[in-house]
Amino acid sequence: MSADYEWNPGDANPKQRLFFASRKLYTGYGGAKGGGKTWAMRTKALLGAYNYPGIRILIMRRTYPELQSNHIEPMLKLVKPELAGYNGSLHSLYFVNGSLIHFGHWAGEQSELEYNGQEYDWIFLDEATQFTWRAFQFLGGLLRGVNDIPKRFYVTCNPGGVGHRWVKRLFIDREFISGRENPEENEDPDDYTFIPATVEDNAALLKASPGYLRMLSSMPENLRRAYRYGEWDALGGSYFPELSEKAHVVEPFAIPAGWKRYRAFDYGLDMFACAWFAVDEAGRSWMYREYSKSGLIVKDAAKAMLERTLPGERIEATFAPPDMWSRQKDSGKTMAELFFEGGAPIVRADNSRVQGHMMIKEMLAKRPDGRPSLFFFSNCRQTIDDLKDIQADENDPNDCAAEPHEVTHRVDAVRYYCISRVLSAERPERPGGDADGMDYDEYMAGGGATASYIRF
Repeated sequence: MSADYEWNPGDANPKQRLFFASRKLYTGYGGAKGGGKTWAMRTKALLGAYNYPGIRILIMRRTYPELQSNHIEPMLKLVKPELAGYNGSLHSLYFVNGSLIHFGHWAGEQSELEYNGQEYDWIFLDEATQFTWRAFQFLGGLLRGVNDIPKRFYVTCNPGGVGHRWVKRLFIDREFISGRENPEENEDPDDYTFIPATVEDNAALLKASPGYLRMLSSMPENLRRAYRYGEWDALGGSYFPELSEKAHVVEPFAIPAGWKRYRAFDYGLDMFACAWFAVDEAGRSWMYREYSKSGLIVKDAAKAMLERTLPGERIEATFAPPDMWSRQKDSGKTMAELFFEGGAPIVRADNSRVQGHMMIKEMLAKRPDGRPSLFFFSNCRQTIDDLKDIQADENDPNDCAAEPHEVTHRVDAVRYYCISRVLSAERPERPGGDADGMDYDEYMAGGGATASYIRF
C-alpha cells in the first residue's frame, strides 16, 4: 500500500476488530441493535478498496434511501477527492488505484436481471434479515473473479424479518446442509463465523446518545429481547409457523387419474406465479407444480401456464385475482378476457387477505387423523420457502406483511386457491344465484357472461 492510500479510520471496538480480522468466506456481525455494525461495514469496505487495488466491492441494502443515508453519504465524507470519485448515476465509487465500490439496493427478483453476470470480490449485505434466502443465494453467485483477491461475503443483521430463518440457521444455530450427492451443494461449517455484538460494545454510541439504551430497554418484551440483547428466539419470524417440512412436504408421486386438478395464480408484470393443485378422495389438497417468472405480458403468462399443463391434464378451474377483470386502456379488454382468448378460462377468486391467509392456516392444521389438509410436493420449493419466510403485518397481526413484495406472489396464488376451495364448497352445486345476487355464469366468468367467455 502506498503512502497516498494510508488511512486511519479511528478507534474500533473489540467486536469491530474481530469483524475486520475475519478471513472466513461468510462473516456475520450484529444481533442486537446499536452494536456498530454499519460503521464496521463501511469502514471494512474502504479498507478493502485501499488495500486491494482493483478490488470490486458491492454494498447491498434493501432500499435506496437506506443505502444513501447509511453508506453513501457517510463514506463520501471520508474519501479524499484525489483518491476516489463518485458517479451518482451509476451509484459507484471509483478509486484511482482501480478499486470499485458499487452501492446497490434490492428490488426483488427484478434485481436478478440487473446483477446477472456481474462479478465482485467482496459483498456486504447490510441488514441481511430483510433479504430472502433466494436473494442471498443469488448474490453469493456474484462472488467470483479471476484474480488473487480473497473472496468474502459480509453480513450484518438483527433478529426478525423475512430473512430471519436462513440467517439464524447459518450463523446462530450453525445447521448446515450436508450429505448431498453433489458435493457443491453442501455447506462447509468452516466457511461461516458470527460475531455477536450489543450496544454495550459500542461505547462511542452510548457516549454520544445516552438515551439510546433507555429506548431499547423500553420496547415490548419480545422486541427488547431481540434488539437490546440480540436473542434470536425472541422473534419467531414466519406468519405460517404451522408449516413444517416433515408434516407438509412430500416427495412427488404419480397423481391418480381420478383426483380433480386446479390452478391458481397471481399476476403482475413484476411476477406471474402459478400453482397447480390436486384434490384426493378425502378432500386433501396437494400442490404438485409451481411456475413463476417476471416480465410476462398477459398473453405470454396465459401461454406459459398452458404450456406447463400437461396434455390430457384436465383442470377443473383456474382461480385468479379480481384485478384481472380490470379493463386495459390500450385494448379496452380486461386481462381476464385476454386469458380467455388465449385458451385459459379463469375464475375470479375472493380477495379477502385476512380470510384467505386464515384459510391457508386452516388447511395446514391437522385433521383429527393427525394429517393436514394441504401438502406440497418438494419440487415446489420456492412456494414452500415463501410461505416460511413471509412475516405478519406489523399493523395487523391477523394479516401477512406486503413487503418484501417478492415473497407475496406465490403465497397469494396459494391464498386464492385455498379461499376459493372453501367458497366453492359453500356455493350451491347448481346455478341459481348466490347471496350477493350474482348468478352462476357471472361467478364463473367474474362478471356478465359474454361470447368471449363461453366460446372455449
